[in-house]
Amino acid sequence: MQSVKIGRCAFLFSNLLQVTRRVTTASSQPVVIRIPRRMQEHIENIKQMQSKKFDKLPTVKPGRLLIKCKNPQLNQSVGYTLGKFEQPVQTSKGWKSNKALGDYFSINSIQSAPPSVLKQKDKGDDGASAPQKKFNSFNICPELVETLHSQNIIHPTTVQIQTIPKILKGRNILCAAETGSGKTLAYLLPIIHRLQADRQEEPFTDSERNIRAVVIVPSRELAEQVTSVARSISKPFGLVVKVAGGGRGVGNIKAAFTHGQPDVLVATPGALLKALWKRFINLNELNFLVIDEADTMFDESFAGMLENILSHTEVASRLSETVGLVRKAQLVVVGATFPGGVGEVLSKVTDLASMVTVKSRMLHHLMPHVKQTFLRVKGADKILELQQALKKAEMEHKGVLVFCNSASTVNWLGYSLEEMGVHHMRLQGEMPATMREGIFRNFQRGNVDVLICTDIASRGLDTQRVGLTVNYDFPETHTDYIHRAGRVGRAGGSEGGEVLSFVTHPWDVELVQRIETAARRRTSLPGMESEIQKPSNKTEREMKEK
Repeated sequence: MQSVKIGRCAFLFSNLLQVTRRVTTASSQPVVIRIPRRMQEHIENIKQMQSKKFDKLPTVKPGRLLIKCKNPQLNQSVGYTLGKFEQPVQTSKGWKSNKALGDYFSINSIQSAPPSVLKQKDKGDDGASAPQKKFNSFNICPELVETLHSQNIIHPTTVQIQTIPKILKGRNILCAAETGSGKTLAYLLPIIHRLQADRQEEPFTDSERNIRAVVIVPSRELAEQVTSVARSISKPFGLVVKVAGGGRGVGNIKAAFTHGQPDVLVATPGALLKALWKRFINLNELNFLVIDEADTMFDESFAGMLENILSHTEVASRLSETVGLVRKAQLVVVGATFPGGVGEVLSKVTDLASMVTVKSRMLHHLMPHVKQTFLRVKGADKILELQQALKKAEMEHKGVLVFCNSASTVNWLGYSLEEMGVHHMRLQGEMPATMREGIFRNFQRGNVDVLICTDIASRGLDTQRVGLTVNYDFPETHTDYIHRAGRVGRAGGSEGGEVLSFVTHPWDVELVQRIETAARRRTSLPGMESEIQKPSNKTEREMKEK
């Protein structure tokens, strides 16, 4: 709007000058035409704005650097704040050109601990000093608290503080939080507590046991990890936890239930559907249904199976339906982003208004405790840069995750590193289940320090020993980048995590530019949903017709 006004003023001024010349030539005496002062000021402002060079505005102040670049003139200090309408200077602005090869910038870590870890000096939403809570403040079983203490888990994270009380009250929950913030314990602790309390009120024999809680996850590796955590905290109560992973025959799934039904079942969608179709299990007495890694579970590849599973359950639509003798399943949806299809699927089984949203403060932000470096490099030079990074990580005794976008790249890179004498393991979705089994567990135990993988290892897996994540292939979306970067700097893990990303293609550059802008402005990454989108009227009509 301002540019229109300025242009109009300049146009009027030029017309006035032309009129002045005509009048002066027509008569012997000059005619004085007064130009309003406001118009003169506008014209002066136009001249100043045209002569001003905004790309030379200083963004460096004394103190630590937030953005460190190869060209020091593009550095940005922690103490510098961009104005609302100020365009950030971008190191990656010209990276689509080959002239930028070798250029780089780093987003430095500005704090030591993850934002999900609440410290004594941290402040709550009301600005008051927040005391450091302990798990016994939730009034959960003392045995659960003792088990957590034995594992050196003393204080809950901010996500756990927000989520656990709501699940204990019987609410349907949508938990949206960044990776590594303790979401698994946030839903497992209240579920185990409630199952144990119900068991004390109504004791039953093994033959009478039915599945009371189901946790659905997208991969076998994540299913094994969640099962391990659930078994460790439910051990004092004798609760039975079983796992059903995909990629195996029906016989293997049947074998998991030969000795009766478990109290808690952790399963991938494919394995759970097979068990339901073959009537190895029934979900008639289900009290809890957890959908973990929602951004993957509601993707097109899983959404159909998930909808089929939900049709076999009765999900509560109000709080009164989660208490009493005849209960419906309490729904817990966990993730960092929620695709548009989430609302359409869930609206068929529950009232979306019954979902209570728990959202973390740093959701969709770049993690402030992890250093993130972006290097513009030729595709042919990536292997050499990776070798240098692995040598440095080996000297510092760090675990390394190397991400590729395809299974074929994982295999090719593995062969290349073998020729270089780098001991490593590979993990990708096209491997048979027998080959995949135990690979990630061996990496967690430290049997090998380098794991080359696809995004199968970026969702939910606990990687506390990882000190370096390398994006050998740059991720295709913001969501993938956040999940990969979230493998380092996790709650309870080692400090000083780092992410190194190789930027090769023009489409990589566009994503990097959005990440750099978000870092310089200190805002969340654009285009990521953290709310359940309600289905459109058209979708609702189609559901009613069906």
